[in-house]
Amino acid sequence: MYIRFNASQSVEISVPEERVPIQHYLRQPRRLVNALVDQSRTEQLSDDCFRLKMRPLQFMMLSLQPTVDMRVWAQSDGTINLESVACEIRGVGYINDRFALNLKGQLCVHQSSGVAYLKGKADLEVQVELPPPFWLTPKPILEATGNALLKSVLMSVKQRLMHQLLSDYRRWASSESELKSLEIPPILSLEG
Repeated sequence: MYIRFNASQSVEISVPEERVPIQHYLRQPRRLVNALVDQSRTEQLSDDCFRLKMRPLQFMMLSLQPTVDMRVWAQSDGTINLESVACEIRGVGYINDRFALNLKGQLCVHQSSGVAYLKGKADLEVQVELPPPFWLTPKPILEATGNALLKSVLMSVKQRLMHQLLSDYRRWASSESELKSLEIPPILSLEG
């Protein structure tokens, strides 16, 4: 039995003013990935592609551990885009062979009354053929359980984004400001 689950999550965060605008920070996809997912569960595959090992998830009586390859890139205006490019379910071969995950998201900066806001949205969809033991469970129960699971995944990402990203941005902005203040001015040429 094929079934589809989906969830969406929006976020709007006011950004504290720093000396270096957040757009400069957002042009570094690696920093964003590290803010969203614990570094011990990420692997950089290329400049803009990362492998994310998610924590094990419980769905009914199954324990699943998805590994998702994400492409993350920044536009010149600082808008960050992300999309899944591959996925593997570890632990259950039957599910892995019949599983598709599609994640798309965007995070951008908006200015309103002199205040910068990060606004974003993520859409997550999973299509899976469930093994025969699940065929006896009514489809509405399966859908409600799967949709709730995806919503909880996106909610935990939102929480990390709201806390980790802003604290990392503050650290980065102050270190960038310190580096600029340490730059040695050019030596004036004294002729004469």
